[in-house]
Amino acid sequence: MDGQIIRTEYSEIMQKSYIDYAMSVIISRALPDVRDGLKPVQRRTLYDMYELGIRYDRPYRKCARIVGDTMGKYHPHGDSSIYDALVVLSQDFKKGQPLVDGHGNFGSIEGDGAAAMRYTEARLQKITQEVYLSDMDKDVVDFMPNFDETEKEPVVLPVRVPNLLLNGADGIAVGMATSIPPHNLNEIVDAVKAYMKNNDISVKELMKYIKGPDFPTGGIVTNKDELLNIYETGAGKIKIRGNVEIENLKGGKMNLIINEIPYTMIGAGIGKFLNDVAMLVETRKTTDIVDISNQSSKEGIRIVLELKKGTDVENLKNLLYKKTRLEDTFGVNMLAVADGKPETLSLKQVIEHHVDFQFEVCTRKYKTLLSKELEKKEVQEGLIKACDVIDLIIEILRGSKNQKQVKDCLTMGVTEGIKFKTKASEKAAKQLQFTQRQATAILEMRLYRLIGLEIEALMAEHAETMKNIALYEDILNNYDSMAKVVMNDLDKTKKAYGRSRRTVIENVEEAVFEEKKIEETEVCFVMDRFGYAKTMDKNIYERNRDTVHSEYKYIFLCMNTDKICIFTDKGQMHTVKVVDLPSARLRDKGIPIDNVSNYSSAQEQILYVAGLEAVKNSVLMFATRNGMVKRVQGEEFDVIKRTIAATKLTDEDEVILVGACDEMEHLVLQSKDGYFLRFLKEDVPEKKKAAIGVRGIKLGEGDHLEYAYLLESRVEYPIEYKGKEMVLNKLKLGKRDGKGIKVRA
Repeated sequence: MDGQIIRTEYSEIMQKSYIDYAMSVIISRALPDVRDGLKPVQRRTLYDMYELGIRYDRPYRKCARIVGDTMGKYHPHGDSSIYDALVVLSQDFKKGQPLVDGHGNFGSIEGDGAAAMRYTEARLQKITQEVYLSDMDKDVVDFMPNFDETEKEPVVLPVRVPNLLLNGADGIAVGMATSIPPHNLNEIVDAVKAYMKNNDISVKELMKYIKGPDFPTGGIVTNKDELLNIYETGAGKIKIRGNVEIENLKGGKMNLIINEIPYTMIGAGIGKFLNDVAMLVETRKTTDIVDISNQSSKEGIRIVLELKKGTDVENLKNLLYKKTRLEDTFGVNMLAVADGKPETLSLKQVIEHHVDFQFEVCTRKYKTLLSKELEKKEVQEGLIKACDVIDLIIEILRGSKNQKQVKDCLTMGVTEGIKFKTKASEKAAKQLQFTQRQATAILEMRLYRLIGLEIEALMAEHAETMKNIALYEDILNNYDSMAKVVMNDLDKTKKAYGRSRRTVIENVEEAVFEEKKIEETEVCFVMDRFGYAKTMDKNIYERNRDTVHSEYKYIFLCMNTDKICIFTDKGQMHTVKVVDLPSARLRDKGIPIDNVSNYSSAQEQILYVAGLEAVKNSVLMFATRNGMVKRVQGEEFDVIKRTIAATKLTDEDEVILVGACDEMEHLVLQSKDGYFLRFLKEDVPEKKKAAIGVRGIKLGEGDHLEYAYLLESRVEYPIEYKGKEMVLNKLKLGKRDGKGIKVRA
């Protein structure tokens, strides 16, 4: 097949392709539409349930059926995304107004996942059917072809309330993300009505109705004064706290009861909170908590902290606010698809788009209804007129040969071929001018409609039709009339589904926790070869010195106000505050050093551990697998960050030695191929921690350093090499950057 080669810049193709991909993700998957507040997967799932007839007053259907049908017809992006959306739409702790009624295990507020879709069932909630999917048969929204053009799906659902505010939204697209908190239905309805009465209303005036977010988990919003700027710009941070109550017990004891949590804590955050509180106790940040238990159930959240007698409760609450997620921030970014493009919207803009959409939906609905009423009016007038000349119509019917003759006579007065009893009848027939629709209705009319009462009913029906026509024309031609219809719908929704506010909005001073001053004492740090660390009293160490040295790998004295420096083979230095380590007895195990630092035992290996004060007062020697060496002044490691690069490494290099070299005289390097090089430590220049260093030994092809040793003067250092003992001090003294001596077995 002949083809034409098009030459173009590669970067231009990549740029265009990436932009197309990004817009596809933004519009078609990740961001909600401002009109119905739904992402495509949510909209398609709800519409599919509507099509399948899974209504609120009908039996539940298997979620696997819903997911499969949605994926096959509308959303070809995998079943997990559809089922995840279905689950979230049913969770009352995530959505201000759940849209799906789930039956079975749909997860919990504590982060438990939903059961597999083959075990769970679902159906639409009543509000979804009446407020989100009503009037779908009245041409109120546009439909578009699905992915393979075998079905039609709605571009948007005719939602009667601003769902973007009611249920909020979250989604991550390419280069942008949306995060909108849920709000209270009653307040939203009042704000929309206020806007419809005064289009020039400000965001500040709208906030007389919408006080702020209303999270399904309750809690307290603590920065009320900052909300105005957030709702004006569509972006900002909302500070939220859990609700804490004091429960007084016998004997002067007290419990702290957490019965509402921040919205951001739902899921794994609750377990993280419990761990954080336990860590505060373990690291002696507080000694006031005796026990912690999670007594949450279907009735709600209940986390109980048992306190010591005489606890300063306010100070403890402030500690929890500062050190745990009991106080957290919800990042707001009111980003949605508006007019086909992503846009960050203010509170007023969201309401503006919603009201415009409602007027569009109402206009299309009442145009459809008016069209149907006009058709009914036409038919009714034809039947009424036909009743007045029914004898003539019967004569035409009896004298005609086929239906076409009858229709032509009724609509155009054509009498050729029709036998009439009298000339007068023929003359009257020529005057008939029914419409095609009226003629069809007359031919389909049953004889019982000629009964007197039926004729009266027809007249009454016609009067009702005329009344409806007048009403619909008034709504379509009068802004106030249409606004009244929209507001009536909002009032009905508010009355049927509104609920009281759960989240308290107020200004709260920032939590201030006064840490008890630590009495400076000397302690013994110990860590075993498995990475379990603790501190113990100096006197306990002195009494059990032999036992301690036999069981632990790293042992040294330090102050309880000091930091511990951990150097690893990846060139990193991690720091841990001594106070963060548990002060334990001799036989207590301690805690993994991973738990209190950024060190990961799965990814790196510890080479050297020392107190920061000791490191600052020393010079550290570094040696790497590729033979690079350097000395670094310890003061460079006195930093605030918990993790820094202790040295710079080239690709595929790693540290094999870190150690204090103040009391040392020689450095010995040992390679894989059996080359040993001993030289004075002064041959190694001092460098900054960000430097790579200098070459310590010339390595052959494929060779690398396996070990490096620092030797103290006048002390013998015997090692076992290939089954034989050798003393490192007796190696011939060389110069740095030499090849070294080959030692054979």
